Amino acid sequence: MFAGVLVSGLALLLLSIAVTVTIGPANLSVRDVYAVILEHWGIGTSGLTPLQDGIVWQLRLPRTLLAAVCGAGLALCGAIMQSLLRNPLADPFVLGISSGASTGAVMVAVLGIGGGLVSLSMGAFVGAVVAFVAVVALAAGAGGGTAKVILAGVAGTQLFSALTSFIVMSSADAEQTRGVLFWLLGSLSGADWTDVVLCGAVTVFGIVACLLVASSLDAFTFGNSAAASLGVSVRKVRIMLLTVTALITAALVSAAGAIGFVGLVLPHAARFLVGPRHSRLLPATALVGAIFMVWVDAVARTLFAPQEIPVGVVTALIGVPAFALILFRMRRTG
Repeated sequence: MFAGVLVSGLALLLLSIAVTVTIGPANLSVRDVYAVILEHWGIGTSGLTPLQDGIVWQLRLPRTLLAAVCGAGLALCGAIMQSLLRNPLADPFVLGISSGASTGAVMVAVLGIGGGLVSLSMGAFVGAVVAFVAVVALAAGAGGGTAKVILAGVAGTQLFSALTSFIVMSSADAEQTRGVLFWLLGSLSGADWTDVVLCGAVTVFGIVACLLVASSLDAFTFGNSAAASLGVSVRKVRIMLLTVTALITAALVSAAGAIGFVGLVLPHAARFLVGPRHSRLLPATALVGAIFMVWVDAVARTLFAPQEIPVGVVTALIGVPAFALILFRMRRTG
């Protein structure tokens, strides 16, 4: 049963990528997309013009693949955080990572820190890591525990959000403010193959690392004490999972900005399909997230073409009703 779901999900993902790459003003077909990919792999020729080849290989394909990676990574991190913190409303940004990335990005884009030698993505990554370290240190100083991590994350989010707002309001001009705001809402418009490779490598590493401790995540469902009684090294596994989640989220946010609701809503959809066992839930969540983000990005870049909508706006418009449904179901079952 699960093998069938996995194979169907992979096939749907590949088809979704090929179809969404064709969406736009250029006259392209799914066959053209696969022909371009094979040609760049040294197999046959596509017969397309250099312009059409560039549209597929340099513009749309890396963007679509990055969308898939972001969806898979953020959904995976959401599933991990919800299990680790035993909170169905947890998401990858509960550790203040998104706010820290935003602060790092605006320090580079607005204040010019790095003197042009540091890219916006690098600034965002450093800011995300700093925020994660600060939140973990605060939670540890408060005595640790699930509740303390969540509270420390809330405090860190508010702190770095305030810093971001202060920098933008005090130092940015109108053009900088518009650019920063667009990035903060999530944007895949600047995607290139370097982003795809780096984010893809980090996400694949995270999936493998989390699958290796899937049984421990199952034990966390019953609480830390129950997990410890089952032989799980609670502290070590928690630190490892928090670190992996932070690295994945930091890498994805630095490349695409803050894309909300993916990690909050999609793990619930995956649980509905394959159940709560993490050996099945984690790969299913990654697939659902990848497919979802591929289509969200297609909507974001074509719905009001040539004007592009930030990806985070589309995910929020879809995610808020889904979030309300989750709250309603929790009320009925609680």
